[in-house]
Amino acid sequence: MSTSTILKALAHEADAVVERLRRSVVAVRPGPASGEGGGSGIIWRDDGLVITNSHVVRGERAEIQTWDGRVLPARLVARDPEFDLAALRVNAAGLPVAAIGDSRAVRPGHLVLAVGHPWGERWSVTAGIVLGVGDAVPAPPVPLPESIRADLRLAPGNSGGPMADAEGRVIGVNAMIAGRMAVAVPSNAVARFVAGEVPGRAYLGILGQPVPLPPAIAAALRSEDGAGLLLTLVVDGSPAARAGLLPGDVIVGLDDARGRLDRIAARLRRLRPGSTVRLELLRGGVPRVVEAVPAARS
Repeated sequence: MSTSTILKALAHEADAVVERLRRSVVAVRPGPASGEGGGSGIIWRDDGLVITNSHVVRGERAEIQTWDGRVLPARLVARDPEFDLAALRVNAAGLPVAAIGDSRAVRPGHLVLAVGHPWGERWSVTAGIVLGVGDAVPAPPVPLPESIRADLRLAPGNSGGPMADAEGRVIGVNAMIAGRMAVAVPSNAVARFVAGEVPGRAYLGILGQPVPLPPAIAAALRSEDGAGLLLTLVVDGSPAARAGLLPGDVIVGLDDARGRLDRIAARLRRLRPGSTVRLELLRGGVPRVVEAVPAARS
């Protein structure tokens, strides 16, 4: 097979990837009477669920335009300002759903694509590479608990659209530009949001304060900040009390959040009612693991 044949095949495959991705992207408008700007959105499920940024849709109603020109009314069904996410529902079936990737597999240097409507240029496509991932704070700071940063060229109108890998799988929702970097909410964080994990919906019934860990224990736990959460109160009859937590316990991990106190605190804010959580703690310096079931706030 000649080089030109190989290049043509690659170009054809790239065209197909981009076309599939574009069809799963919508234009989002706050509404004909709002006077506000708009952005992009991703068809997340075939039952009419569309994901965009919270700052794109500030009210309870919006309109979306699909790739084939249809304009459909949409209503807000969930919002998470901390992650700058919003979920819209449209009354339509058979919409072209985006392929969703695993953002945990993203690494610096990976090729990424973005589709959106910068400055009103509909279904525009741009490409770049991943610069950083995770919750590390870059310069300038990014006000998101988790993020993927890339050198994609974005503009107003890209917000809420997909950051996708080379196979067209969505690995993030573009949210902002910081220091000329495109910043996206990772797809796994979006999946948690879609599953109902919204700040403030559930509680354990504890109060606590940060405390330093003994150096030897911090080293054994591979703690990055050398801190834990000392429980100062466990509410009687609460999920924490039923799980056996006691004042004086020091939480050092919560599910997959460990190593830094800010990760644990962020996870505590995002408990889901009825969804069991695994707490790693120290009691008298001895490691323990307990499970608790958060309750819904009344």
